[in-house]
Amino acid sequence: MRGNRSTSTERMQISDYWSRAQGKYYRTAARLFFRRPLVLTNRTPLISFTFDDFPRSALRTGGRILKRFGAAGTYYVSLGLMGKTAPTGEMFLRDDLKDAAADGHELGCHTFDHCDSAGTATSVFEKSITKNSLALEQVLPGVSFQTFSYPISPPRVQTKRKIARHFVCCRGGGQTFNRGTADLSYLAAFFLEQSRDDENAVKRLIDQNRGAGGWLILATHDVSESPTPYGCTPEFFERVVQYAVQSGSRVVPVLEAYKSLQISTAEPAT
Repeated sequence: MRGNRSTSTERMQISDYWSRAQGKYYRTAARLFFRRPLVLTNRTPLISFTFDDFPRSALRTGGRILKRFGAAGTYYVSLGLMGKTAPTGEMFLRDDLKDAAADGHELGCHTFDHCDSAGTATSVFEKSITKNSLALEQVLPGVSFQTFSYPISPPRVQTKRKIARHFVCCRGGGQTFNRGTADLSYLAAFFLEQSRDDENAVKRLIDQNRGAGGWLILATHDVSESPTPYGCTPEFFERVVQYAVQSGSRVVPVLEAYKSLQISTAEPAT
């Protein structure tokens, strides 16, 4: 029996090691290959608030907080989750999509099936993007996805290469901000829930982004009094939004930030 337990423990250790090594490979490869560089020449630092999956609370609570400060966010939508309950809470309804668009928020793509970006074959992943776009057209005719967020994991290299042709920019993770030269196929983002017990860490990042004249993309999922492990409380979120606005940064959705960077890059130097 003792030998069997030892063998089982060793297998678990090997599996854990392999999982961590594989995760590190995907993160590194996503940063290094098939980059679409964009030199950031903005004079004013940029901050974008984004929500993955689109839990209802992200709009009904988080959206109201943004609106109170005169800001709007980007909601990365998996239409296959509409009306369901997921690990990130109760998902959006059809009317939430309409209300988000009416309030000036951006709707971004997150695949129809909420595919694991590393664990899904590139061809299947791409089909899920097409399916998501068609589903959005049925709900909101004339509205289309222009930006994308990779679900769950960093993407496979070939997935990153192929998905780039569908969107003006794609967002990843990395717990940092974009400065100097950004990769439009894998923009860096900071997930708020990883520091929801350390508000000062988020504030320091906002200050660093301001000092560097960068583009900070803040991400989370639900915004509720009893958040899932993937979300944060309304009080925490409101303090972060307030600090972002008061920092002097321009707080805008991802697409609007991208367009402003395109304009500033096209302007002749003075």
